[in-house]
Amino acid sequence: MNLKQHKSIPTVLLLSVALVWGSTFAIMKDSLGRIDVNSFLAWRFVLAALMMALLRPQTLRQISPSFLLRGVCAGLLLGGGYIFQTFGLTLTTVAKTGFITGLYAVFVPLIAAAFFKHHITRMQWLAVGLAICGTAVLSLHGFALGKGEFLVLVGALLFALHIIGLGRWSPGRDPYALTMIQMATVGFLAFLASLKNGFHIPHDQGVWAVVIYSAIFASAFAFIVQTWAQSFMSATSVGIILTTEYIFAAIFGIAIVHEDLTWRVLVGGGLMMTGVYLAILFEEPSDLTTTHNHEKIAP
Repeated sequence: MNLKQHKSIPTVLLLSVALVWGSTFAIMKDSLGRIDVNSFLAWRFVLAALMMALLRPQTLRQISPSFLLRGVCAGLLLGGGYIFQTFGLTLTTVAKTGFITGLYAVFVPLIAAAFFKHHITRMQWLAVGLAICGTAVLSLHGFALGKGEFLVLVGALLFALHIIGLGRWSPGRDPYALTMIQMATVGFLAFLASLKNGFHIPHDQGVWAVVIYSAIFASAFAFIVQTWAQSFMSATSVGIILTTEYIFAAIFGIAIVHEDLTWRVLVGGGLMMTGVYLAILFEEPSDLTTTHNHEKIAP
C-alpha cells in the first residue's frame, strides 16, 4: 500500500494524537491540585526529552552551538506558553482552556502581518472576528476577562510566537533534534520556576501516572507520529486534523471532570473552532503558519 496515495493511516494516527492531547487537559486538572504546576511541567518535559534522546541518541551529534541556541530560544517561548496555559487551567474549565488555546492559529497571521508585513486576506479577518467573538462568549464575565482565561490567552500568544520562530529557525534542520532541545529547555525552565516555592516530587501514583502518560504519549509519541505523518500530508491538512484536540478537550472535560455543557461552551467554542478552521484553510503559502512542530499546542 502506497501511504502517499492512501492517507487513512496517518489521518487515524493524527486523530489519535489529537485525542491524547485533548485528554490531557482533563487528566491534568485533578493532578495539578496535588502538585504545583511548574514541578509537574518539569517532570513531564525532562522525561520526554530523555526518552527522545534514548530513542535516537545519534541526534545528539547533530547539535551545533548555533542549532542549540535556536532550539533554546524556541523552547523558552514554548515553555512560557505551557506555564501560562497550565496555570490558567487551574483557574478555569477544561473546555475553555482547550478552545482558547486554539487561538494560536489566529494569532500567527496577525503577528506575521505586524512584524513581517504579510498580507491578511478577508477570510483571515473573518476568522479573527469569529475567534474574538467566541473568546468573548467563553471568557467575559460582564466586561472583565476571567483570570484563568487571560492566562490561557497569554499562553496561546506565546505558542503563536513559538510557531513563527520555528518557521524561521527550523528549515533545513533536523526537527527531531530541535524538538528534543525544546523539550529539555521547557523542562529546565519549569524547574527553575518551581524553585521559588520548592521543587516537588510527585508523592502519589496518580500524579506519577499522569506525568508519565503526558511525557510518553502527549509529547514523545505525539511528535514522532506528527513528523512521520507530515511526510505524506500537507502542513495545512495536519493542522486541521490536530485542531480536533480542542473538541476532544471539551468532551473529556464533560466526561471526566463533569463540567457542564453550557450555552457559552457550545456557542463560544463553535465560533472559535470556525475561526480556527478558516485561519488554517485560508492560510497563504508564504505565511509563517507551517506546522513544523505542532506539539507545542498540546497541554
